[in-house]
Amino acid sequence: MKKVLWSGLPFSVILMISVMAANAFTLTGTVNDNSGKAVQGADISLIQKGLKTKTDASGAFTIHQDEEMQAIANRIDVGYLSVNNGILSFSQGANTPVQVQIFDMVGNRLLNEKLFGSGTIDMKATVKVKGVYVARVHVGSAPQNFKFTADGSFNTTFGEQSSAKALLKAGESDNLRVVADGFDTLNVKLDNLDTNLALTLKKTVPPQPQYEYGWGLKNNPMPTRGCGKDTKLDYKYRGSKPYIDFRWSKGVRTVRIDMPKNYDKNKPYKLIFGMQCMGGSASAVQDEGYHGLKWIDKNETAIFVAPEGNGNQLPWGQDDYLLFDELLAYLEGNFCIDSSRVFSIGFSYGAMFSNGLSWNHQDVLRAVAVYETAERNIWLPQRKKMGIGWMGVLGLDDGMCTPEMGRNARDIILTLNSEGGKAKNERAEEAQRNAPHKCYDYATVEERFPVRWCTQSGGHIWDHKDPGQQHSWVPQATWDFFNKF
Repeated sequence: MKKVLWSGLPFSVILMISVMAANAFTLTGTVNDNSGKAVQGADISLIQKGLKTKTDASGAFTIHQDEEMQAIANRIDVGYLSVNNGILSFSQGANTPVQVQIFDMVGNRLLNEKLFGSGTIDMKATVKVKGVYVARVHVGSAPQNFKFTADGSFNTTFGEQSSAKALLKAGESDNLRVVADGFDTLNVKLDNLDTNLALTLKKTVPPQPQYEYGWGLKNNPMPTRGCGKDTKLDYKYRGSKPYIDFRWSKGVRTVRIDMPKNYDKNKPYKLIFGMQCMGGSASAVQDEGYHGLKWIDKNETAIFVAPEGNGNQLPWGQDDYLLFDELLAYLEGNFCIDSSRVFSIGFSYGAMFSNGLSWNHQDVLRAVAVYETAERNIWLPQRKKMGIGWMGVLGLDDGMCTPEMGRNARDIILTLNSEGGKAKNERAEEAQRNAPHKCYDYATVEERFPVRWCTQSGGHIWDHKDPGQQHSWVPQATWDFFNKF
C-alpha cells in the first residue's frame, strides 16, 4: 500500500486526511416513456461510482451505498504531497495527473492547476488573505477535499474531521446514465445522490431511408417553409364557398380552397388537388366535397384545393402544368403542408390531367386517383422514368373514356412502377357484370409506388355505387389508398 505523506503536520491530521469516509446515499427513481408507461429492464448506471441496477416492472430503481471507511491510498495512485509554509510539493507518477483547486468560502476559485511528475506550487501567491479555504485535490479521477486556515505566516491547520466529511458530502456528484432498447440514451448530471428522480425516455426515431426521389411508406411528415406562418387568405365567397383569385405568371385564375376549421400553422397537412372535368368547374368539385374526400376527412388532416380550368370545354392544356407548379409553390410557401403527401384527383378530363401530372411530377406528387381516365389529352408531358402511387377507377360500360383507354393509362404506370415493366404481365381481377365493385392491388410493383385498379359495371361517372347502396364506394376506397402513404 502506498502512503499519503503530508510533511510538517501533526499525526492526527495526517490520519484524518489519509482515511476518509465513502458517503452513504440512496438514489431512487422511476423511468417512463413519453406516454407515461413504465419502462422495465432499463439499465441504470452511476458512471463515476461504477454502480448499476435495472428498473423493475413498475419502472422503479434504487441504488444504495453504505458509508464505509477506506484508505485513500486504496483508491488512488499517489506518490508524495506536502504543504509547508504555503508551498505545496508533489511527487507523482509521470502519467498520473494531480489537479489542485483552491476556493474561498464564498465559492470563488483562486487556483486551478493540473500537475505531472514532481514540483511545487507557491500557494502564498494565491492565498494572500487570512481566512478559511477549501482545497480540492484530484489524483487521477479520485477526489480528496479538505478545509484549511491560512494566517499571515502560512501556518496551515486543518478543521475537525466532521467538517471535512461534511464538505466531501456536499461536493459529491455523479453522472447517471439510462439505457433501454428502443429509446434514446439519457444522461443526467446529479449534484446530489440522496434524491428521487422521475425520468422520461424518448423513443428512438429510426433514421429515414434516403431515396433518389420520393419517400418510403409511412414516412415522417416533411413540413414546408410555410409552417409557422400566419398567412391570411384574401377570401371571396360564392354563397358560403370560399375561393381566391390566384395571380400567376399567365394571369389570374380562380382557386377554390377549403382549409381545416381548426387549422394549426405548426401542423403539416396533406394537400389534395381536385381537377375539374370537361363541362364542369372548380366550384362543382368543391360542391361535391372534392369527389367526396372532404366529407370523409373527419379529423381535418388535409387542405383541399380546386383550381379553375382554362375554360369548361378543354380545361387543361400545357400552360396548366405551370399553373400547378406555381400554385403548389404558393401553398407550400404560405401554409403548413406535408410536402411528402401531396395528391391529385380528378374525373374524366380532370382525371386525364391528373394522370398527365403523374408522368412528370413524381418528385412532388405522392399519388393520384383518376376516375374514368385515358392515356391522352390535349397536351401530355414527356414521361419521366419514375414511379408514383396511382389508383384508377373504371366503369366497364364507359363509352367516352373507354375501358381500353383506361387500361392503357394504367399499363403505362405499371411500366414505370415495376422493374423492367414486369407488372404489366400481372393480370388484375376485375368486377363481374352487375356485381359489386372490385379493387385489385398489384403485387409486383415497387412497394413505395402501389397501384390500385378498381372496376365495376357502369358508364362515364365517378361516383359508382354497389348494387342496392345509396352512397358511392369510390371516396372511401380512395381515402384508404392515400392512407397507404
